[in-house]
Amino acid sequence: MPAQLLKGKPIADKIKEDVKKEVEDLKAKGVSPSLVAIQVGENEASKVYTNAQKKNAELCGIKYDLQELPADMTQEQLIKHIDGLNKDPNVTGIILQMPVPEQIDAKVCQWRIAYEKDIEGVTPTNMGLVTFGEPRLVPCTAQGAFELIKSTGVDLYGKEVVVVGHSDIVGKPAALLLLNSFGTVTVCHIATGQRGLTEEHVRRAEILVVAVGVPHLVKGDWVKEGAIVVDIGINVKDGKLLGDVETEVAMEKAAWVTPVPGGAGTATTAILMRNTVEAAKWQLEMKQS
Repeated sequence: MPAQLLKGKPIADKIKEDVKKEVEDLKAKGVSPSLVAIQVGENEASKVYTNAQKKNAELCGIKYDLQELPADMTQEQLIKHIDGLNKDPNVTGIILQMPVPEQIDAKVCQWRIAYEKDIEGVTPTNMGLVTFGEPRLVPCTAQGAFELIKSTGVDLYGKEVVVVGHSDIVGKPAALLLLNSFGTVTVCHIATGQRGLTEEHVRRAEILVVAVGVPHLVKGDWVKEGAIVVDIGINVKDGKLLGDVETEVAMEKAAWVTPVPGGAGTATTAILMRNTVEAAKWQLEMKQS
């Protein structure tokens, strides 16, 4: 029996519905959630994401402000700009759009964002909270992958989980979220592949998360019978969109497979909106304490 498609849209729609209600509740308390996106220089790919952010923010009742800054600005100027937003009580969420120009160290600037306004969940404080099993603002795509897996109804306790890819904003936090749910987690990365061991680990996976950015890196026949496969990769090859997993073959063996596109990425922007609301609530708690 072919795998069922694990689509992100139903989860995203439910999140946005809940966010809309929470925004109304916060506004009744005199708090208006607002999201500021910082774009340094022009980037066509980033425009697609900021357009989606704006649309979803408006749908949820969140104020959205895209601040387009010059491509030749220095890192010091950008840090000063972020500091100003950190101090602004009318700004509840901040996101620095990627990529940034080469004269700017993205990590240094992202880490400058106040942790309670860090709606991408990339600051050391928020990553630390994920590590210690007390997540507050979690990287959106990793959270999307986790929620897709939970939506299947699987009991993660003791399951063999393999995460292929160990990026700071997807692979690592996804692994931590699954570990916190008592999955038995293995993380594969470039060194695993260089030793020729990725296939061996993937074949064992009852739950497989792949986030590398290499088309069809994971072959469909490596997938274990009945596995849940979350493919986060979106790659363009010969004019076609391909995931990191060989989807058509994997569909013949897995129980659930995310479509590409239409899987974890679909939930990402909705989770960004939820994080904006969570940030507003966190700041309200800090004022009241």
